[in-house]
Amino acid sequence: MNSSATTLDNGVTREDGRYALPLTVNIDLPPGYRPSSDEEYMNPRHLAYFRNKLRQWREQLVEESRQTMENLRDEVRDVGDEAERATRETENSLELRTRDRYRKLISKIDKALRRIEEGRYGYCEETDEEIGLERLDARPIATLSLDAQERREHLQKQMGD
Repeated sequence: MNSSATTLDNGVTREDGRYALPLTVNIDLPPGYRPSSDEEYMNPRHLAYFRNKLRQWREQLVEESRQTMENLRDEVRDVGDEAERATRETENSLELRTRDRYRKLISKIDKALRRIEEGRYGYCEETDEEIGLERLDARPIATLSLDAQERREHLQKQMGD
């Protein structure tokens, strides 16, 4: 298959009918813009919308992680009795588990942002079909179409049984 890349006037690249949105390219979206199925799938405005959504989510997670670390650091270490110490250790364990979950989510967000740059965002990693705007709006880090996700979960359930 012959692959041809085109750079458009706004710096967006298009290869094999798919758009890629380099980090250096900013696209101004109208206030309240939401991707629509009336538009070409994963056009530059769709990509800009999802990039903004992913960046905001990432910033929120980083800020929450920072606050968690500050809370753990600021906490008084010499707790009175054993029960209070056990409670504090349980809370700290939960905080650290949450922070680990955030770290994994941030990694998935970074991968999604890279897919936007590379022109692979919005397409299933297994089938190469469109993931869909509604699914991506609900879960912007999705890498599989709903059908592929269900097949994978079904297989995992079979393997687990």
